Amino acid sequence: MDNNDILKKLRVALSLRNEDIIEILKLVDFEISKGALGDFFRNPDHPGYVQAQDQVLRNFLNGLVIYKRGKLPDNRNKDKGEEEK
Repeated sequence: MDNNDILKKLRVALSLRNEDIIEILKLVDFEISKGALGDFFRNPDHPGYVQAQDQVLRNFLNGLVIYKRGKLPDNRNKDKGEEEK
């Protein structure tokens, strides 16, 4: 199973549209066009098929965590202030 298969299966399992995937990738500052995203979902025999690199899948998974759970609060400054008291 390659990265394209994983993206396809997650898209179906989570009922995501291409616009949703683009939004998820934007959450981690990864920009991709609809056309480039569509190339990942083509049949491998199609001349426009593009193999999704690890970077794309990694950013999608990181963005998916934020999309589903929300951003983690930044407690670093809060903890320092409490320790100094």
